[in-house]
Amino acid sequence: MNKVYYIMGVSGSGKSTIGKLLAQDLDIPFFDGDDFHPQQNIQKMSEGKPLTDVDRQGWLESLNKLAIAQLKNNSCVIVCSALKQKYRDILNNSLGDKTLWIHLQGSFDLIQKRVQRRADHFMPTALLQSQFDILEKPKNAIEISVDLSPIKIIEIIKNQPHE
Repeated sequence: MNKVYYIMGVSGSGKSTIGKLLAQDLDIPFFDGDDFHPQQNIQKMSEGKPLTDVDRQGWLESLNKLAIAQLKNNSCVIVCSALKQKYRDILNNSLGDKTLWIHLQGSFDLIQKRVQRRADHFMPTALLQSQFDILEKPKNAIEISVDLSPIKIIEIIKNQPHE
């Protein structure tokens, strides 16, 4: 059965790195949710302003449509912060049990250091606290510490039941 592997967590948790490695390992398509943000969202975040639920609505719906379309042919990996349960509900709409949620988690200090080292991302370090503040721990996700190596994280994900 085809699956959507949603890799979630705050900015700087390693979603893109893990997502790309997992997709490569499983030989399935990879999609970075950040690539689907409308320009006004990117502009707002670049200015240090957190997105509202209204800002996120269309973006989340577009990622859900992408997942539905991909499942017709193959499994896929989609990375998206998905910080609130209602965001995950939108992302999971019409997908039922065809999703596997992977939550990459770590301490604020560790992730802040990672974000500060990134030079090629529109998400400023100042917005990281707002992400931690709104994060609702997922109920049905594989919780994986970002302290582990990427290879170990991929191994944990691959050893999960997929049916």
